[in-house]
Amino acid sequence: MTFFALLAALLALLYLGLPMFVALFLLPLGVLLWVEGGLPALGELVIGQLDGYLLVAIPLFMLMAHVMVRGRVVDDLYGAAFAMLRRVRGGVGIATVAACTIFAAISGSSVATALTVGKIAIPQMLRYGMSRRGAFGVVAGGGTLGILIPPSAPMVLYAYVTETSVGALFLAGLIPGLLIAAMFAAYCFVTEGRAVAPADDPPPVNAAQALRRAGWSLSLPVFVLGGIYMGIFTATEAAGTGTIYALLIAALIYRSMTWRDLLDGVQEATRTSAMLLMIIAGAAIYGYMLTKLRVPQELTDLVLAWGLSRTGFLLAMMLLLFLLGLVLESFSIILLTMPAVLPVLGQLGIDKVWYGVLLTISLEMALISPPVAMNLVVIKAITGAPLAEVNRSIIPYMLMLALGIALLIAFPGIALWLPRLAGYGG
Repeated sequence: MTFFALLAALLALLYLGLPMFVALFLLPLGVLLWVEGGLPALGELVIGQLDGYLLVAIPLFMLMAHVMVRGRVVDDLYGAAFAMLRRVRGGVGIATVAACTIFAAISGSSVATALTVGKIAIPQMLRYGMSRRGAFGVVAGGGTLGILIPPSAPMVLYAYVTETSVGALFLAGLIPGLLIAAMFAAYCFVTEGRAVAPADDPPPVNAAQALRRAGWSLSLPVFVLGGIYMGIFTATEAAGTGTIYALLIAALIYRSMTWRDLLDGVQEATRTSAMLLMIIAGAAIYGYMLTKLRVPQELTDLVLAWGLSRTGFLLAMMLLLFLLGLVLESFSIILLTMPAVLPVLGQLGIDKVWYGVLLTISLEMALISPPVAMNLVVIKAITGAPLAEVNRSIIPYMLMLALGIALLIAFPGIALWLPRLAGYGG
């Protein structure tokens, strides 16, 4: 099939060591020269793809995340959760899940969530009797919530590519994110019951004080998402005002943000955004090539010829997305697959918002899939533990994410109930 042949060719170029955006330019150019004997007006095509107001939200959300990370606001988030849950069965692990869940709503980044929470939480969990495997797993698994619980940069990109409402996607990710977080917490409760702080061991921080300080950072996702859902501002305006609000919290409330921290955050957000925009430019040409080769129509005809049901197609796509996630990052996967998949979604009557949440959870699984994944590398960097040990710790969390996908396929309302309640669709 043409789509899989082109995908295999692209992966081969990547394994030769070419950067993603270079491979995305070279492959379509070579194919178009061979098929058509010339090149279209690619400049206009690329500019048209990059000229999107919604795209501005992605670097702004990234900058907001860097500000909150470098402002060290997570200390109080974890401190408050730990102080309240430390004497519950498996409470130190549950506190880590809670901190990851809350920080995910602030940072929108899985790697940032695992890195920032892990530095604080792993020593505490080991101190209070949690197994090394349990401590590593809960941080790596909890970190994946960063791209599911809103705001989420991959969801913004998916909304842009598929012309879907960002507000609907953010709402759709909320209940599945909390459901998966509850699974993680329940697993800690069952398997790490001995990880409880002794009654005579005082908390390292007063819960009331930590909650008061954490209240400022907790107000950030309420401010950003509330503004979107109430129609006060668009997703792009929410990203901009959210970044200013984060700067005020870090600089005036926490007083932990220096000019060097701000400069480093701007540089990192700029570097990541530039990389993403280059990939989007290459993906525009790649998508044009797919259209000229009639790949979307071919994929639709193949699904109809095989008689795949909606569930069968979704399961096949989840497997493909998981495999792609082993070698590609989330932005590239969205840009590479959606031009071909989007017509099939319409043919099978698959809600784009529902599919977006399923796609995001599949990308979460890839973030923690052995042998090498970003969240696992982060845990190894924090602890110095052998990668094989870190890899073994994540297997239960991968199974729970797979269970989350199965539940969402069986019960779409888990994702779609909130968007529909808010008036975002049928």
